[in-house]
Formats: sequence, C-alpha cells, structure tokens
Amino acid sequence: MLARVALVAAIALAATTCTTTSDTVPQLGDLPGGALPTGEPAADFSVETFDGTTFTLSEHLAEDGRPVFLNLWASWCGPCRAEMPDIDEAARHNAGIAFIGVAVKDELSKARDFADEIGVSYPLAFDETGEVDEGYAPIGLPATYIISSDGRVVERIFGPLTGVQIDEKLAEHFG
Repeated sequence: MLARVALVAAIALAATTCTTTSDTVPQLGDLPGGALPTGEPAADFSVETFDGTTFTLSEHLAEDGRPVFLNLWASWCGPCRAEMPDIDEAARHNAGIAFIGVAVKDELSKARDFADEIGVSYPLAFDETGEVDEGYAPIGLPATYIISSDGRVVERIFGPLTGVQIDEKLAEHFG
C-alpha cells in the first residue's frame, strides 16, 4: 500500500511538471522510478538534429570531450517552452559545454514547428526511435541531464530551470 501511495504521489508531482511555469516546481530527481541515478554511465544515443547533422553522445564525448547539457522537451509542454530561452542564453555563454535539446513523446511535425518558432541557437533534435526516452526515462518534462566529459550523469533535474539555476548547476559541476 505504501508503494502505491508513493507511486501516486510521484505521478501527481510529475504531472505538475508540464502544467505549471512556477519556479517552485518540486525536483523529482530523488524520487524512485527514473532511470540513470547520478554517477551512472549516461545512456548512449544518436539523433538527427533539425539542422541535418547527427549527434551521437559516445562520439561527441570521444571526439569533442565537452560535458553535455541534455534537455528533453516536447512541443506540448509549457514549462519546456518557458525554459528554452534561458537554456539558449546559457549555451551562448558556456562554450565549454555542449547543449542539446531532444523532443520526446511528441510528433515530428509539431516538434519541428516548435523548434522553428522558439529559434534557439543550440541544436534541437527529435527522438524518432524512442531510444532517448527509453534510455533516460524522464519522470516528467522538461527533464535535464548533466553529463560529465567521462560520460557519467552528474545530475538529473525534472522540471523547468531558470537561467540562475542553470548557471548554479554548471558552476557546481564544472567550475
């Protein structure tokens, strides 16, 4: 019974993640159910970005070596829309970190339209095969995974981030 109550509470909290733009959204990273606890190897994935290039996590880490700020989003997610300008600003000021946004649980045409509308400078992609969604198992959207240059998930964040929060997280993990 206790497990059922915890599951219902986790689902209720996850549901609020995509229905509010409040800065006080609870962080769900400590709740059971999500994949990739911190310190674990990041799930490898390969996605075609909307600009036509391919991003493969393992190749990026082997060839480029920069840590990765992986943001999972969907066109129907209001908090995703709200945080993207702040992520874009952070991407422009943190050249030592690779930023990528991947649409999950979405339709390609809607994700592409959203990407065109939002117009961020960092690469956006679509999880066509479901491997990103499956490998990272977000509890809700938006979901962000900070991946070190050695391929480990150093933090996972469920819910929208502000620019200040992004700066704090990046400073905490990468100085």
